[in-house]
Amino acid sequence: MAGESDLTTLLGSMYPVLRDGDYVYALWPHGKALEGNIEAAVREAEGLTVVLRREEAGRLGLSYDFVAAWITLQIHSALDAVGLTAAVSSALTAAGISCNVLAGFHHDHLLVPSAERGRAMEVLKLLGQGVVLRTERQDDRESVLALTAAAFSTSPVTGLPVDGVPAEVKLLRELFECDEYLPEFSIVAEIAGEIVGHVISTRGWIGELRLLGLGPISVEPHLQRRGIGSALLRETARRADEAGEPGIALLGSPEYYPRFGFLPARTLGVVAPDAGWGDHFQLLPLKAWPDGVSGTFRYAAPFERL
Repeated sequence: MAGESDLTTLLGSMYPVLRDGDYVYALWPHGKALEGNIEAAVREAEGLTVVLRREEAGRLGLSYDFVAAWITLQIHSALDAVGLTAAVSSALTAAGISCNVLAGFHHDHLLVPSAERGRAMEVLKLLGQGVVLRTERQDDRESVLALTAAAFSTSPVTGLPVDGVPAEVKLLRELFECDEYLPEFSIVAEIAGEIVGHVISTRGWIGELRLLGLGPISVEPHLQRRGIGSALLRETARRADEAGEPGIALLGSPEYYPRFGFLPARTLGVVAPDAGWGDHFQLLPLKAWPDGVSGTFRYAAPFERL
């Protein structure tokens, strides 16, 4: 049976499957006959590279550096298909995940850092929907503002249509221009080059402690409940952790956001800017969260003008 070559079909049907265990690359000793359970091998002028389970490498006394998770794309792709490897590697690169690709006769196989297996699977599943996450650019602004207007055309509080331009659009426009704007924490989701989701986090404070204030977050109405908003939230938390940010504050549903690790801010000693917000004001403590934090959270200046 001939393999699939249409890129759209490949991406929509690739169905990534994560193998159990960890895998490593090792250089096979020169002149030694192959033995053991070798999963893949590549011969180069410098020697023979083998890929095998980490425990098997240990049993055979082979040294290695890179420990990987193995993901198989369960679509029979044609060996001359154009674009699948580029699309996959671009999506993983945008998420900051390195990737080594092995092409078999029936399937493509990806070896990603073992610690990134879960996030790599999430990126690939989004890619199967055509969704890619990346940092917002200056020329995205009008598309992002139009998206925000559509997402907030119905009030999340009353459920009724909003008259005129939603307040979130004015807020976002001001956040893009304020001193507290942090480019790396303005993230878009796009499908086929069209922006369908956006989240922004700007500088906030608790006393002298600098952290992030998240919002607004927007997803095209007809694409909501497809995991795009969840992916934007998780990508924000990942970037914040890597940047050494201690936490992320937001105002939102206490039924929805706790699934991402958010807690009522009051339980962490943090007071909302408005006492009436109650448990809707939440905070996600990250690895750098210090002990003994207390005080009132302060958002970026544009929030004060709402």
